[in-house]
Amino acid sequence: MKWYFFFVLVFIGTATFSQEKELSYFIDKGRNNSPLLVDYQNQIKISTLDSLLNRASYKTQVAGNLNANYAPVINGYGYDTALSNGQMVSALVGFNQRILGKGQINSQAESFKLIKDALIVNKKIAVKDLDKSIISQYITAYGTEKQMAFNNKVTTLLKEEEAILKKLTKNSIYRQTDYLIFNATIKQQELTALRLRQQYQNDLALLNYLAGEKDTTFVKLKNPDLTIKSDEQQNNLFLKQFEIDSLKIKNSDKLIDNNYKPSISLLGDAGYNSSFISQAYKNVGFSVGAGLSIPIYDGKQRNLQHQKNSMALATNESYIRNFKRQYEQQLLLLHQKINQNTETSKMLQSQLLVAEALIEANKKLLLTGDAQITEYIIALSNLISIQDAITQNSVNNLQTINEINYWKSNE
Repeated sequence: MKWYFFFVLVFIGTATFSQEKELSYFIDKGRNNSPLLVDYQNQIKISTLDSLLNRASYKTQVAGNLNANYAPVINGYGYDTALSNGQMVSALVGFNQRILGKGQINSQAESFKLIKDALIVNKKIAVKDLDKSIISQYITAYGTEKQMAFNNKVTTLLKEEEAILKKLTKNSIYRQTDYLIFNATIKQQELTALRLRQQYQNDLALLNYLAGEKDTTFVKLKNPDLTIKSDEQQNNLFLKQFEIDSLKIKNSDKLIDNNYKPSISLLGDAGYNSSFISQAYKNVGFSVGAGLSIPIYDGKQRNLQHQKNSMALATNESYIRNFKRQYEQQLLLLHQKINQNTETSKMLQSQLLVAEALIEANKKLLLTGDAQITEYIIALSNLISIQDAITQNSVNNLQTINEINYWKSNE
C-alpha cells in the first residue's frame, strides 16, 4: 500500500510538471482578474445611467409641498397681518416643465455619448496594455524555457560522454587531467542548467502575477506562434482618442451657444392654500404660470469661451499630426527590426550547422581516443553560445511582433 501511494504521488508530480499552457490561457485570466477593466466597465454603465438621468430632467417635475404658518399679534404687537395673514396653511402639488429646443437636447445627449465613447476607447486601450505586458512576459518565459531545455540536453549528453571518457581514461587513452577538465565542464553546465531552471520559475511567477493568478506550478509553455496582424490605421484606437477629444471641444461650442438661447419654463400648482381669514373651506384651487429668461450681456464671456475652445482644438489637431508622424516612423523602425532579426537568424542557422558538425566529429574522435578535450569543450561552448543567440533572436523577433500588433491592431 505504501508503494501504491508513492507511485501515485510520483505520477501526480510528473503530470503537473509536464502540463502545458498556452498564451490565451494567461490572457483570459489577466482580463478576468483585472480590477481596472471592471472599473472601466462600471464607468461605462454609469455613463449610460447619467444619460438617462439627464433625459429624466427634461420631463415634468412634480413635487408635493405642505406648509403651515402662524404669526400671532399680542397686545397689538406682531407681524402686519396684511403681510403675514396671521396664519396660513398650504398643501400644494406643483409642477415645473422646462421647454428645450431640439438642438439643446441633441447637444446634451451628444456630450454624454462622447463621454461613453471615450470610456470605451480607454477600456480597449487598457485591454491592449494588459495583453501586451502578458504576451511580453510569456515570450520572455518561453525563451528561458527553450534555453533551459537545450542546456539540459547538453548536460545529459556530457554525462553520457563522461562515462565513456572515464573508461578511456582508465585504459590510459586519455590523461587524468583531460578527464578532470571534462568533469569540471559538466559541473559548470549543471550550474548553468540550475540557474536557467530558477530563472524560468521566476519568469513563470511574474507571468502568473500579471495574469492575477496565484500559481507556483512548474509548467511548460506552448509556442506563442505570433504573427503580424492586419493594419487598422484608419480606425486606430490611439487616434480615436484624439478624434473624440476634438468632437468634445466642438460639442462644447454648441453647449455654450445653447446657454445663450432664451429659456422658457412652465409652472403650476394645485391644492389647498388658505389664510383662514374668510371661507377657508373654499380656498382649494390651482395656479399656472410661465417663466422666460433672455440673456442680454455677459461681458463677452461667450466669445472668450469660444476662443479657448478654438485654441484647445488647434492644440489637439497638432497632437493628431504628431501622432500620425510618430506612428508611421515607429512602424518603419519595428519592421526594420523584423528584417534585421530575419537576417541574423539566417546567419546563426548557418553557424549552427557548422558547430553541430564539429561536435559530431569530435564525438566520433572521442570514441577512438583521438579527440582533443580542450578543443571539444571549446566547440561545445561555441554551440551553446550559438543556440542561446538563436533563442534570444527568436525572442527579440516575437517581442517586436508583439509591439507591432500593439500599435496596429484594435483587438
